[in-house]
Amino acid sequence: MATKQPQLLVIEPLNELKFWGPFNTSVSSHMRLTNPTDYEILFKIKTTAPKKYCVRPNCGTLEPKSTIEITIILQPFIFDPNEKNKHKFMVQSMIKPEGDFTVEQLWKEVSPDQLMDSKLRCVFELPVDNNQGLTQQIISQATTALISNESTIASDCVPFGASGANLDDDKPDPALYNAALREVKQLRESESALRQQILQLKEQLLRTRLTAEADAKEQQTSLSSGISSSSSLQYQNPYSPPQLANQQIPMVYVAIAIAMAVFGLILGKFVL
Repeated sequence: MATKQPQLLVIEPLNELKFWGPFNTSVSSHMRLTNPTDYEILFKIKTTAPKKYCVRPNCGTLEPKSTIEITIILQPFIFDPNEKNKHKFMVQSMIKPEGDFTVEQLWKEVSPDQLMDSKLRCVFELPVDNNQGLTQQIISQATTALISNESTIASDCVPFGASGANLDDDKPDPALYNAALREVKQLRESESALRQQILQLKEQLLRTRLTAEADAKEQQTSLSSGISSSSSLQYQNPYSPPQLANQQIPMVYVAIAIAMAVFGLILGKFVL
């Protein structure tokens, strides 16, 4: 079995990464790496729970006698003080070799006996004054925060690969995970239903508005035509001649008048 290489980097803190709650929002911790040697050293940060942490930067090169600060962000989660925490981080490093190569290719091809690694475990702490009074509140608030931050987990958190790290695998609670998935699904279905209702209301409002405008135009047109026709029927110029219908005398009356005149003449001859 190959002998493990001693770690050349100075890592602060040495054994534990502490995260202070409440944990219903993102909280961060910091790690400081120092290169006290005269060599360039490549480093990479790994974790057993890559979906729950964001590490920036998670890899890089340390120049001789230089220092870099690593920010580790813990995503919101439901904190249970009675649950044993198994999250761990590992700092891998190696002396930068000479020659032409890419860093990605070097990390893939390096043998485990050339790596230096150090492990740190994560510790979750709540403020002393709030341990008793805020536990239930934190648990209830964290559920909402956990769902709302589902899509904000960064992709630069590197999982442990096939480099021989013998750390415990992080196993999320199946019941909690399934409950969160169901709630996310329900929220998405509710959002979709609300969007459909909003679209339907907008369509109904548009149809109502168009119908009202059409009815108003039709009513206005009918009213204008009614006023115009009634005015033309009722108005008559007093100085205009009488209508032709009123001037015409029926032919029957003319015939009667002629007959009476003839009858009068005949009767007058007999009397005389």
